[in-house]
Amino acid sequence: MKHRARQEGHHLVILTGLSGSGKSTVLKAFEDMGFYCVDNLPVELMPIFAELHAAGEGDFARAALLVDAREGAQLEKLPPLLRHLRKDHPVTLVYIDASEDALLRRYSETRRPHPLGKDISVRESLQHERAMMEPIRRLADVVIDTSQFNVHELRQFVTTRFKNPDKRPMLVSVVSFGYRYGVPTDADLVFDVRFLPNPHFVPRLRRFSGKDPKVRRYIRSFPQTGEFLRRIEGLLTYLIPHYIREGKSYLTIAFGCTGGKHRSVMLAESMKKALGKHALSAKVIHRDIEK
Repeated sequence: MKHRARQEGHHLVILTGLSGSGKSTVLKAFEDMGFYCVDNLPVELMPIFAELHAAGEGDFARAALLVDAREGAQLEKLPPLLRHLRKDHPVTLVYIDASEDALLRRYSETRRPHPLGKDISVRESLQHERAMMEPIRRLADVVIDTSQFNVHELRQFVTTRFKNPDKRPMLVSVVSFGYRYGVPTDADLVFDVRFLPNPHFVPRLRRFSGKDPKVRRYIRSFPQTGEFLRRIEGLLTYLIPHYIREGKSYLTIAFGCTGGKHRSVMLAESMKKALGKHALSAKVIHRDIEK
């Protein structure tokens, strides 16, 4: 497919995706980067906007349009229209997605009605919208799954991704948990660290967590701890670049011990530092440390 040569600095982005997935946050991030942003532009006006953008200069040279389920039946026109636009315009389609559990949680927290859900439940509305949006999702150049992002992380991710086109960022979450409370359902990689000696059975250490220096020293005093950390560090530094190249936007790595207070906490903290040595930023979540 041949496009007109892109003028220096010109960039047209079309944003779309599921309701509740964070599209407005993404649009705001583009606005903060200096893009001319339009929310809910009617589909039939997109060719006119694309022509204006192609001829535009200055602030209008970089533009982002948001179109979503609020368009209703008109949204069916977007896939053929997008194919037509791409013949003459270098367009980037960015699709914002999230898991059903994440979307249901967000709607429960905000108590907002779903735009399609006047007479049906939120869950049914989401399922209907996902089916309606699937033809558009298949055309996306970039898919961002926001299930594990908070608002600030999402804005940082989008800014990094689109300010530096050659850099593909990834949000890495390192989670500690206790098996007695269940395995995290959103974990991509789970490591069982119950093979390590348990500080819970050392009376002077029991009341402290894996963040305490005394507990860390105790767990590290066993040679299998260092060996395990070195092997996992090597595995992750091998895997993560491959995940990034495949377009994965976040990775959740979980370490589990019996109660989620000692061994898993210490190892999660250690792995965050280890990844930092390889310029891989991560956040740590201690799910069960207070239980």
